[in-house]
Amino acid sequence: MKLGLFSISYAGLWGQAELGLEDFIRRAAGLGFDTVMLAGKRPHLSPLDIDEARLEKLRRLLDESGIGCDVVAAYTDLSPPPAAEVPYLEWQIGYVAQLARTGAALGAKYIRVFTAYGSPSLAPHQQWALVVRTLREMAERVAELGMTLAVQNHHDVALPTDAMLDLIAEIDHPHCRLGFDAWSVALRGEPLEESARKAAPWTVITTNADYLRYPRYTYDPALVNYRRLEPDWVRAVPFGTGTIDYQAFFRGLRAGGFDGVASYEMCSPIRGGGSLENLDRYAQVYLEWMRKFVLQVS
Repeated sequence: MKLGLFSISYAGLWGQAELGLEDFIRRAAGLGFDTVMLAGKRPHLSPLDIDEARLEKLRRLLDESGIGCDVVAAYTDLSPPPAAEVPYLEWQIGYVAQLARTGAALGAKYIRVFTAYGSPSLAPHQQWALVVRTLREMAERVAELGMTLAVQNHHDVALPTDAMLDLIAEIDHPHCRLGFDAWSVALRGEPLEESARKAAPWTVITTNADYLRYPRYTYDPALVNYRRLEPDWVRAVPFGTGTIDYQAFFRGLRAGGFDGVASYEMCSPIRGGGSLENLDRYAQVYLEWMRKFVLQVS
């Protein structure tokens, strides 16, 4: 198993300190990660900003730093707008294809993608069919470059594990697999170990972060009491200190045969603030935890 760091953690999008792409790669290498997962958008690996000259510089930097780039993360939502004349899905297919070309040039194997958020203009079966068709075409295009889609259990369509496995089976392409994460499974109340074991044969990457759940309430003065609000507030904390049972999750993945890339992400505000020092501390805690509880356990 390779341990990676996701560049979105240092993108400055949730109040964190921001590093440019090259500085992020150097930092991940210095922290001791095996590989990086690069965000396929600004301020990092946007197709609009990457040309051949910069690609060559990035290749040299990866080599000099002694770190790999196994994953490029696309940001997709395969839920088309009501305006049928807008080629929205074609744009996203083109975006993923360009990221795949960029990733392949950097030695990456996987393109992380999402399915779709819910669409008020489409029936569930219509949206499902669009997602299947679009992901299959994406898989065909990235396969030409020797790459594989990793569909993350993040967006609304096919979010439960059984539904995601049905989706992958229906796409039926050897270059479309899973990017299976614990946080979604845990927040929705699925059994972590069982779900991970079930998904493991199809899983090529997993992206990890840990969270605490805080119940929310609002005061009702007429009742001199509080009303419960849903859903809970979720806050990122150092790895291994939250409510997600990552030992159970990785037991399930390993039992199911997973031996891919596990990457750490900080993609929300984190306890302690977003200074570079705090980001580095969180990243180091992840490495230490994974080396102790996952890599040293057969």
